[in-house]
Amino acid sequence: MGKKRIVVKIGSSSLTNGRGEIDLNKLLEHVDALTLLRQEGHEVVLVSSGAVAAGFKQLGYPTRPVTLKGKQAAAALGQSLLIKSYIEEFNQRNIFVAQVLLTRPDFSNQERYKNAFDTLSELLSRGVMPIINENDTVSTEELKFGDNDMLSALVSGLIHANELIILTDVNGIYDSNPTTNPDAIKYHSLTEISERMIVQAGGAGSNVGTGGMKSKLIAAQTALNLGVRIFIGHETGKEKLLRILSGRGDGTYLYREKPSSFSIKKQWIAMHSDISGQLFIDEGAEEAIVRKGKSLLYSGINLVVGTFGVGDVVEVLGKNGKLGKGQVRYSSAFLENVIKDDQEGCNPDCEPIVEVIHRDQWVGMR
Repeated sequence: MGKKRIVVKIGSSSLTNGRGEIDLNKLLEHVDALTLLRQEGHEVVLVSSGAVAAGFKQLGYPTRPVTLKGKQAAAALGQSLLIKSYIEEFNQRNIFVAQVLLTRPDFSNQERYKNAFDTLSELLSRGVMPIINENDTVSTEELKFGDNDMLSALVSGLIHANELIILTDVNGIYDSNPTTNPDAIKYHSLTEISERMIVQAGGAGSNVGTGGMKSKLIAAQTALNLGVRIFIGHETGKEKLLRILSGRGDGTYLYREKPSSFSIKKQWIAMHSDISGQLFIDEGAEEAIVRKGKSLLYSGINLVVGTFGVGDVVEVLGKNGKLGKGQVRYSSAFLENVIKDDQEGCNPDCEPIVEVIHRDQWVGMR
């Protein structure tokens, strides 16, 4: 099978009982399954939900809280209970684990994004299994990932995982809702997620979780674009992850025959950076960067829109619309002056600039 880097996402409904408490039997089954993966030589990262679900009953809530302060308080208590359970069980199996709590700014800020990659890479190289969750205690609704399905997809891309396994209570992706349509057809494998499939998917699947099949499809689409193979489905027993990895899992496999791969820098530009401005370019520049894989030169820029500085990310547009985005090496003010000088005729003291966006800092539209 060969050594792989695997991200496993476990949702709240797969960890807790209907009362919102951590189900020890479920947790032990997951721990045993993850242990077997490690014993086979694979590098494993666990993205685990369950903090809010584990904590809300302890705070006196009859069901999962709906207010932000309620969710954050439940997460603060529940996260400690959850990680304590994981530590105790994995330590008995001679596996060291590390808690990693992430927020949206950890991805949108380029330095923090690189730091997250370095930390996770170092933990894996030292044989430690990271257990990741969103830092719900401090996350606001505007800055949340949405759910841990998307977090697991982004993490799988960040660490260049070979596989993303999303465990859920539904055994795969269907062409319609199998709970209401007995004739629903299950997809055993897919190479793409269509927008129609996403629209048809429902919302959250349980009263202790935030995700549903829709969120899993969006996450799978993201992971596919990052070059990761995905499994979405339901399995039981301590050998469930090994079965999934061997292609015998009860669910749906998603993969591309020729997966793309993004560097850490390009992932950040493509998925997490803020757009600070726009560059409109001519047909010659479009040909160079889109079809020939070249860098964008200042001579191909017709118009600069917005105010941005060195290192900011801008959209690039051609004759027929958006072409992609990239990290600029010059400020908007400097580029405007250079374009103006070039149009008016550069004096002998002008210093030529070559690459406004280097091809290593460029991501085209998919």
